[in-house]
Amino acid sequence: MRSFGVLLLTAVWGWAQPAVTSTAAAVPQGTLPLSLKRAVEIALAPDGSTRAALAEEAIHQAEKQLSEARSAFLPDLESSVQDRRQTTNLKAYGFSFNIPVPGFSIPTIVGPFDVFDARATAQVSVLNFSDMTRYKSAKVNLAAAKSENNATRNSVSDEVARDYLACLLADANLNTARANVELSDALLSLAQRQKDAGTGTGIEVTRAQVQLANDRQHLITAQNDRRRAILTLLRAMGLSLNTDVQLTGKLEYTPVDTAAAGALLDRAHVTRPDLKTQQQREESSRLSFTAVKDERLPSLGASGDYGTIGSEPIGAHPTYSMGVSLRVPIFDAGRREARIGEALSQYRQQQIRTRDLTQQIDLQVRVALESLQSAAAEVDAAREGLGLADNELAQARRRYQAGVATSVEVTDAQTRLQRAEDNQTAALYHHNLARLDLATAMGTIGEYVNQ
Repeated sequence: MRSFGVLLLTAVWGWAQPAVTSTAAAVPQGTLPLSLKRAVEIALAPDGSTRAALAEEAIHQAEKQLSEARSAFLPDLESSVQDRRQTTNLKAYGFSFNIPVPGFSIPTIVGPFDVFDARATAQVSVLNFSDMTRYKSAKVNLAAAKSENNATRNSVSDEVARDYLACLLADANLNTARANVELSDALLSLAQRQKDAGTGTGIEVTRAQVQLANDRQHLITAQNDRRRAILTLLRAMGLSLNTDVQLTGKLEYTPVDTAAAGALLDRAHVTRPDLKTQQQREESSRLSFTAVKDERLPSLGASGDYGTIGSEPIGAHPTYSMGVSLRVPIFDAGRREARIGEALSQYRQQQIRTRDLTQQIDLQVRVALESLQSAAAEVDAAREGLGLADNELAQARRRYQAGVATSVEVTDAQTRLQRAEDNQTAALYHHNLARLDLATAMGTIGEYVNQ
């Protein structure tokens, strides 16, 4: 009887801990110990999350587009070498020779003759307002790609953190299920001993067996849930699904000192990278609209060439040409006006998206704050309920051992304790999830992961 009491108190004490921890045994060889910070680092590595890798490539693409836009201000240099043998029909150029001298005529087919021409040409845009605006737009696009990369990394961090919390929840439920099986097995042994001693009945043994079977079924379900949660986490991290991991984190309550909602909203408008990305996209769209309008303005260019020409390389004579050109758009059948209207519509669409995202951020921050307050109250209520259920089970156990109560009272107390333990696990999970929601809404997911 004393050994059973020690076993029962040990199981109850394990239930009564305020924080539900993951397995604390030594990590088996070949198993990856995994904290939340380490999980996010793996996901954000070059060979980790696919979304993070694609966001990095988008930056490289934007850099090349900026280089392409910059090339509009640089000279376009070309060189050529020609060595040809040709004949020319002078009549094709309007020449007709009628000389009234008997026996003398000028042929209309000239040649064949050799022509050697080595030449370098250059063209440069001196002043083009449209190209200047497009260059500014490309610079904004590059900044937007970098902000988008930060937003993607935050999104990946949020996904991995949620999957990690789901694994911690599955770990906690698995530990609870194992403890319930151990306690039910101990109660079955006690019922069997009391029956053998003549102080118990067969129905009490059967009732204990039913409870043990139910707890074993719950244990199998908890094991399956944990395996699914681990596989989901590995997929989010970009690791092989055959990787064995052991979580080093735990579900615990961490008070959060939240400032006024207005201050949090102002901070979120500054720190959210997706909002910054959208604002830059709006600015890029505005510049693109301006660039199309600037096509109405005159543009100034310069060109020139220099080379040598002759019948052969030796003895060829140098020639050159140079000049400037002024291009003044007059009429293009309305194509430009249509493109201006299209660019204006795209700009207005980006403005609408910016306003919508700002309102969405405000909603996310406010909902996260409400969820955090509710989760904190839920944790307090769950702890109180767990303490009461623990005390009830201890009293029922003493009454059963003294023979003044049946096993039904112990089973009912055990069921309520299991429910209280599940409530605390859920409350801790909801609290950690609310903290994650607030960090994501604020754009400070990196601070949450590194805590």
